[in-house]
Amino acid sequence: MENKEARCRASIGVFDSGVGGLTVAREIMRNLPGEHIVYFGDTARVPYGSKSKDTIVRYARQIIHFLQTQDVKAIVIACNTASALALDTVEKELDIPIIGVIRPGARVAVSATKNRRIGVIGTESTINSHMYQKLICEADPSVTVYEKACPLFCPLVEEGWLKDPVTKEVARRYLAELLDKDIDSLILGCTHYPLLRSLIRELVGDQITLVNPAYETARELGELLERESLSNPDEPPTPPTAEPYRFYVSDMAEKFGHFANSILPYDIETIQKINIEEY
Repeated sequence: MENKEARCRASIGVFDSGVGGLTVAREIMRNLPGEHIVYFGDTARVPYGSKSKDTIVRYARQIIHFLQTQDVKAIVIACNTASALALDTVEKELDIPIIGVIRPGARVAVSATKNRRIGVIGTESTINSHMYQKLICEADPSVTVYEKACPLFCPLVEEGWLKDPVTKEVARRYLAELLDKDIDSLILGCTHYPLLRSLIRELVGDQITLVNPAYETARELGELLERESLSNPDEPPTPPTAEPYRFYVSDMAEKFGHFANSILPYDIETIQKINIEEY
């Protein structure tokens, strides 16, 4: 019984190529306030979006090894690129549950579309993997998927230019191609992109459903923990604090901290830098 209770009180491991996965961590904090989180951002090797599958699988294995040293009970790949290129490989090597951000987003987009025309925006690697298209068409072969790589979005978000006229013009040019396809649902297929949600909403209008895989992943994680009897039975701290959350990076801890504290509900005081290559 004690082992079971200890397992339930263990943390959720969450990892990303850098800061984008903080949008997933934020949704877990909001939707599963009783769960503890160990977050790793691979800030030394960002971006993942232009790297090969072999490289991403190697990175994912190293990070998962590190998270296992933190005794996590489940892992979330909070990165669309790593979810697309590494999840199928690493989940076969693990004895704890692991989920990515692509499947939850694809599933919700299929249920949301009425005209069976879905748009996907993401990094070059995510788009070139066609993983969203594959999962959507497996769920409903009648759906047509239109994909668009938006490589400038990540640096603009990390620069903090969320509502800048330059970002708006870049977004307008990226999205025009998809809007011409008469899509009625749009997947924000990179964890940076929910931070541009209000700007994208302004450009696409209210008639298009915006699918945020970060939110859908947090919901799927909650269902997985319930199904596996892994939910933390403890009540979340009152008032809520950052205490149950630990953050690690492979470089640039101070810059990561500034960004984290600009988007997370609680200020993070301590961020530890580790040498991920040792794992």
